Amino acid sequence: SAIIKNPAQRLNLLKLIHAEAIRAGLQPEIVLALIEVESRFDNYAVSRAGAQGIMQVMPFWKKEIGRPQDNLIHTQTNLRYGCTILKYYLDKEQGATGGCSRTLQWQLWSILVRRACTRCMGQSLALVS
Repeated sequence: SAIIKNPAQRLNLLKLIHAEAIRAGLQPEIVLALIEVESRFDNYAVSRAGAQGIMQVMPFWKKEIGRPQDNLIHTQTNLRYGCTILKYYLDKEQGATGGCSRTLQWQLWSILVRRACTRCMGQSLALVS
């Protein structure tokens, strides 16, 4: 597990997550839950499918956005991509269903928190305690 034990590093990361989530129009708790499930707060995580970094962003997004030089392992870059992409898909789903963005965010948050709790049995709380 890459749970952050250093209080100063943990606080800096939480501030960064909060800022990027708010910038994208997301609830920071959703982003925290997603990170816990996807990478367990490991900046260097790489999935079998090739997703990279703390929010597990697929590299094709760099080309799609027109910034092929970006480093997805860089925490702020990964958070910017991840939050923007998550918001894009939530908005896309909202348009397809005619509304309910808050409901969708709540459902996503509930699913992610349940997965994180099942997987870590309380370890996720170590990040913020």
